[in-house]
Order: sequence, then C-alpha cells, then structure tokens
Amino acid sequence: MRAQFEKIHPQESSSFNAYAYEIDEFDAPWHYHPEYELTYITASHGVRYVGNSFESFEENDFVLLGPNLPHCWKNTGRQLNKASAIVIHWDGQLLGSDWLKQHEFASIKKLLQLSSQGLKFDADLAIKIKEELQPLLELPPFQKLIAFLKILNDLAHSDQVKILCDRSYHDEHDYEDHERINLVFQYVRKNYRQKIKLANVAGETHMTEESFSRFFSKLMNKPFFSFLNEYRINAACKLLIESDAAITQISYECGFESLPFFYRQFKRYKGNSPKQYRSAYQRMSYS
Repeated sequence: MRAQFEKIHPQESSSFNAYAYEIDEFDAPWHYHPEYELTYITASHGVRYVGNSFESFEENDFVLLGPNLPHCWKNTGRQLNKASAIVIHWDGQLLGSDWLKQHEFASIKKLLQLSSQGLKFDADLAIKIKEELQPLLELPPFQKLIAFLKILNDLAHSDQVKILCDRSYHDEHDYEDHERINLVFQYVRKNYRQKIKLANVAGETHMTEESFSRFFSKLMNKPFFSFLNEYRINAACKLLIESDAAITQISYECGFESLPFFYRQFKRYKGNSPKQYRSAYQRMSYS
C-alpha cells in the first residue's frame, strides 16, 4: 500500500484544527497531506517514520511536519495503555496568502520552510510547550488563534530542534518508492521476531536482492539490516520497561539469534547495556 493521501477537514469555527487523539494503538498508515502538522505524543512509544527518517519515540515526542511529507507513528508490540497525542493541522494560508511575507512573521516563515524536512523539538522544550497546547482544545476562536501563533513564534526562536530527513528527499523519490517502503515497514512489523532473509523482504517489493539493497539504502540512508536491528532494539526496550523478563529471553523474542550481538547492537543504538537501560528507567519512574 502506497503512502496514502489524507483529507484534512477544517473546523468551521477555526482557521486550523487542534484536537486530542486517543486510541488503543497508533494505526494510521504511512500518509501525507498538504497541511502542516504539529504532533505532540502525550502517551505511548514505538517507532516514528518521517520521510527517510526512522527513530524511536516516546512520551513528549514533539514534531513539526511540512506539507506532503509522508509520516506515521507505529507502536512496537502489544500496548498496555492507550496511545494519545495532541495534533494540530493548518494550511499555508492560515492568515491569508501573503501573511508570511510580513516582517513580524519572518522567524515563523523560516521555521515552516525547514519543516519540509521534518523537525523534532527537544523534550525539555516540548514539556514547556505542552502547557500552551492543552488550552488550544478549549479556547474561543480568536484567543485560540493568538495562542497558536505564540506557540509557532516560540518554536521559531528555539535552537532545541533537530532536522529529521534529507533536503533532497522530496526531489529524488516519488510515491512508488513510498509504496515499496511501506510494504517493508509492514513486513518488518509482522516478522521481526523471526529470522528475516534479504530474499524474503526483497520479494515483498518484487525486486531482486541487489536492487532492493541499493533502493533501501538510497531512500532510507541506511542498509536494510541496520534498520531491522534498530527496530528490534526498540522492541527490546519496550519489553525491558514493561516486563520483568530475563534479558536473554527478550533478546530472542525480538529476533536476535546471538546474545553478544544483541548486546553490541543495544550499545550502538542506546549507548548503554540492556541492564543499565532498565535500571535507569526504573530509577526515573520511582524518583
């Protein structure tokens, strides 16, 4: 299934949409829309796909996406609690066709230009902004618009931001590529606990192994097996947090056939050992 076009229906009483979203599990397909999107994850964790960026996410994940940039959030494994987010959508003519040409909005204009690559804001900044996002769900239209412009201005003047995907992403790839990548995402999600051969996943995209390897590395900026190992490590982190299962058991449940290899990959992606990761999370939870 290709990256799907999503029709955003504007609210009658406002020039932009702001709503709280709660569901058993994030299930939106890889999709795109011509509107800007600001998403704040209030609960849940898993993996986030934005263009050719693949990263883990958790509570307080805060991302700004430009128009037509494919994206989705996917939970890893079984969810014990509801997944929830605050989401804002608006189009480029929020205040009319020329509003970004005004001097007062110069910083916001630059922010929105950068959003074509996807922007992730630091968790500390996200937590501060969260207090300003909640009222958007209830304020009267005029106060709601003023509050939203203030949020954009605050984000535009922050240096606590990370660009997610390459500037060339839109120029080099079309939605046939997105369709193939989405098939890979779905296949990995269903089969990461098992041994995956390159021939298996290449077959899902109707490509030879060599062609698939070149295609995936070019589009996602990493080899397929690096992507797969990172996905498995994210799944392992969830089990380390939510269960008392032995580390060896978690390693095998997440598709790693060698415990030493699991430890090396965990260190590579998380910067510490599985035991240290679990202990740090427990200390944070009880502090």
